Amino acid sequence: MSDNEMNNPTYDWSRFIKRVNIKTTAEKIYQLCTTRDGLEKWFLRKSIFTDKDGKLISPDHPVQPGDQYEWYWHGWDDKMVEKGTILEANGKDRFKFSFGKAGDVTFTIKTEQNEIIMELLQENIPTDEKSKVYYHIGCTKGWVFFLTNLKSLLEGGIDLRNKNVALRDVITA
Repeated sequence: MSDNEMNNPTYDWSRFIKRVNIKTTAEKIYQLCTTRDGLEKWFLRKSIFTDKDGKLISPDHPVQPGDQYEWYWHGWDDKMVEKGTILEANGKDRFKFSFGKAGDVTFTIKTEQNEIIMELLQENIPTDEKSKVYYHIGCTKGWVFFLTNLKSLLEGGIDLRNKNVALRDVITA
């Protein structure tokens, strides 16, 4: 996002879209986004999913709408936890979840110019000054890294995440 965009009074701080092309299949991306095992390969240190009845969901089973999550990141201790709800999961190319105070996030997998595109939409972001910094700018920066990591993992097998909780203020966490 450029300074001109951010200073434009009509700029929409309540949402953003980030996209990445990945040489893989839609099925592989979907599996990596909707299972505990998958998310822990590129995004999270630990994820816990429970169904509507509070029963733990197996690590390789795709989540469903109404399931709940707890997420933990590498580079952060267990005090940094995100809790939310799966809002949509269609089994093939669309996955949506609540993302705490930062709004809702939707992953959409599509094909353009014979390439697989992973598109992320974060919306319903509060637009007060603090939220603009923490949720719009902060989440934009985080998602750019994690989508890059997803691409790196799928195309080259390299996980770029910082896994050292004692190492702070690096762009890989």
